[in-house]
Formats: sequence, C-alpha cells, structure tokens
Amino acid sequence: MKLDRVIAVRNNKTIYRDGDKCVKVFNEDYSKADVLNEALNQARIEETGLNIPKVLEVTMLDGKWAIVSEYIKGKTLQQLMDEDEEKKNEYIELLVDIQLGIHSKECALLNKLKDKMNRKIGISELDATTRYDLHTRLEGMPKHKKVCHGDLNPSNIIITEDGTPYILDWAHATQGNASADAARTYLLFWLNGDIDGAKTYLDLFCSKSNTAKQYVQKWMPIVAASQSVKGNEKEREFLLSWVDVVDYE
Repeated sequence: MKLDRVIAVRNNKTIYRDGDKCVKVFNEDYSKADVLNEALNQARIEETGLNIPKVLEVTMLDGKWAIVSEYIKGKTLQQLMDEDEEKKNEYIELLVDIQLGIHSKECALLNKLKDKMNRKIGISELDATTRYDLHTRLEGMPKHKKVCHGDLNPSNIIITEDGTPYILDWAHATQGNASADAARTYLLFWLNGDIDGAKTYLDLFCSKSNTAKQYVQKWMPIVAASQSVKGNEKEREFLLSWVDVVDYE
C-alpha cells in the first residue's frame, strides 16, 4: 500500500489515496471498537442503496488501525461552495436534498440515536440539574427509525464529474429522529462560522421536509450537549452555550 498522497488530516486520523482506494489511518490511541463500529456502520449503510464509498478492508498499518474504502474522485460540496459564492444557496439546497434522501432510509441494525445521546449527556461536564432536564427532554421527543448521518456537512459530500453525489464519513450514523440530525448540521454551520449558511440551511430543511422550525430548535440543546463531550475547548464552549434548557415557572 502506497500512502504517499494525503487527502485530509483530522484530529486523530489521516486520510490517504492509494490509486482507486481511500485509506483512513487512525492514530495509535484511537479506540479499536470505534474503528470497527465505523466500518460496520459504513457496511450497513451500503445495504440501504445510498451512494457511499464501499468498504474494501479493515486492516492494521504500522500498528495503526485503518479502513480501506473506494476512492471517489470529485470535489466536496464545501469546495464547490468556496469556488462559487453565487451558487451557495443552490449547493445548500442540494445538501438538504441529499440529507432528506438519507432520512428516507431505515437500517434496523444501526445504534439508536436516543441511546447514544443519553450516554453522551450522562458523561458531559454539565451539572446534574441540567443533565436531568436534558435527559427528560430527550425522552419526551418522538421516537423515529430514520437513518441519521450524525455529521452531515458540505465537506462530507463529494460531487463526481458527472454530478453524482457520494456521502462520506459514517462514523456517527444512528437510527432516530431526522430533526436531531438537522439540528446537528445546523450547529456544524455555526461551528464553521457560517451563520448565514446555517439560517439558509434550516429554512430549506424545514420547508422541504414540512417540519416546524421550533421542532428542530427543540433538539438543539440536546444535540449540543451530546456533542460537547468531544472536540477542542473552543468547540466545547460554543456547544455548551447552546445548552440552556431549564425552564423556571
């Protein structure tokens, strides 16, 4: 395997191209269980018929776990947005259409979104009163079984030369409520400093899915709290600023 062409570098992983293969190499201290879960998620999502790179192999390279997938040639939606600002709203609309396509699928063997969020809220640095309120709010939300990407943003979609979109990075995939997934994408726009993009995204998602904006907004403190257990200090501070759910009567 020739790992001489770096495609992307993340906090705890490096992604390489090796001919028609894409090799995601995780740091030595990355959880084996998380690597295997990501590969399993990706394999399960393949079976839904969505356009995603197929898993080819899970292996070890120089003592590090790696997932080998198909290499998809093209540009990310983020690259296209950066190259043509005038088409930004059109590209955000495409993001929403792709996300609604994801939400149209079911995959019974994926982890449940509510279980994952309950677990993450439980280990967050929030005080006991706020955690209790968040757990209570989460339990009160409707239970759905839709496929949720969990990290859908314009950098995780590749558009090939013929215009076919492929969806990358299924590490956080679950089954659950689509509006929680939308709340996550909205917050990712904010984390990227794109507040206008966040607003455009939410307007389009709610319009196209016939979802009340207030319903997605009800998910935002829950999603922010569950996401606050990872990422850097700046991200944590931002996410925790969204966790203001205690109602005083």
